[in-house]
Amino acid sequence: MEDITTYLEKNSNRIMEELFGLLKIPSISSLSEHKDDMYRAAEYYKNALLKAGMDKVEIFDTPGHPVVYAEKILSPDFPTVLVYAHADVMPVDPIELWQSPPFEPEIREGKIYARGADDDKGQGFMHVKAIEYLVNSRQLQCNVKFMIEGEEEIGSPHLEDFCQEHKDMLKADIILLSDTSMIAPDTPSITVGLRGLAYIEVEVAGPNRDLHSGLYGGIVHNPIHVLSRMIGNLHDDHGRIIIPGFYDDVRELSEEERIEFNLAPFDEESYKKSLGINCLWGESGFTPLERIGIRPSLDVCGIWGGYTGEGSKTILPSKASAKVSMRLVPDQDPKKIANLFENYLHEMVPNTVKLKVTALHGGYPYLAPTNIPAYKAAQKAYLKTFGKYPIPTCSGGSIPIISTFDRVLGIKSLLLGFGLESDAIHSPNENFSVKNFFKGIETISEFYIQFAHITKD
Repeated sequence: MEDITTYLEKNSNRIMEELFGLLKIPSISSLSEHKDDMYRAAEYYKNALLKAGMDKVEIFDTPGHPVVYAEKILSPDFPTVLVYAHADVMPVDPIELWQSPPFEPEIREGKIYARGADDDKGQGFMHVKAIEYLVNSRQLQCNVKFMIEGEEEIGSPHLEDFCQEHKDMLKADIILLSDTSMIAPDTPSITVGLRGLAYIEVEVAGPNRDLHSGLYGGIVHNPIHVLSRMIGNLHDDHGRIIIPGFYDDVRELSEEERIEFNLAPFDEESYKKSLGINCLWGESGFTPLERIGIRPSLDVCGIWGGYTGEGSKTILPSKASAKVSMRLVPDQDPKKIANLFENYLHEMVPNTVKLKVTALHGGYPYLAPTNIPAYKAAQKAYLKTFGKYPIPTCSGGSIPIISTFDRVLGIKSLLLGFGLESDAIHSPNENFSVKNFFKGIETISEFYIQFAHITKD
């Protein structure tokens, strides 16, 4: 029987070529002009899964982008793993900041550069290749299912309905995914907590058209001024969100829990240097790790209005808009938070303008159990491939569909991420370490072996 290291060494060039084929597809779910590319990505995954040894692969249409489902059922006595991944990627703007074209993947200094290299094509493809190895080496003793969607980057608006409609088809003992990161290249970790999300667009409308700033400035309220003032009133001077009721449901950790949470290594100086900033910012009274793991946040993701082209155009704009992301922690409800946010803005807005608040998408926070067989199998897998046990961590990011899996399917999720903070996901020059890509395949393969052993005992 060929071991995993030898198998990957012999097949590394082929595997990388296949990954590059997926990365070349501009599957940007948020842009309608890429709808055909979403189907191209689904077909690519379908062919890759069949090649890896899955017995059944089907592409399901949804009101939005397609879902790829695959399965390999070996025995009713075996545990069943449902792998989740997403084939869609973020837009690439600003394109001028990319050192190489985002959909022409290349390797530089041991890293794969392309949109989706980490999030989530590179990490999702690791699972396909892990199954390929286990099937070829005849070591697979788990039933395996795949569910690969095309709308994660826009909030998975149709996946809950898909899960409701196909509950029996999706039955499993654990959901396995890799859409998160690890602490450092030599410090493996398992994400056991994800923040929830409430994502909202705000529009402030004033006059019925752009006005001459000389003729109307001083007597017509400028929507950009109004919006800026409201945004400035979302935080106090200590970094605390001042929306009434925002923190009412936040689960407070005990002093012992906070001490344990901060045991994860964090080099603040290196962190600041990597981001090119002089100092960190955030809610007073909490460490940087706590601010991104166990405390909620609010950020303006985009703001626009008026004239921003070259040269001058002296106008008083008719509208101003912003997109706001609120990351939530247990036990916050995204719908309740969205309502609190909207009510607060309506209390602040003057009667000189009109306000429109639109909730775009969101999701609940998620806490994963660490006492289940799948988690213990993952610990043993990391110990074998990295030589050390993984550290449980809480991520500042959100994967809204994970809480939906728990609520709708009744299945817990195990998040084995192999990305790094430096991978620049959602940003220009997104990348993924070649070493981590192959180490991920090794660890995932070992997880299946350990999971089968543990569930037999």
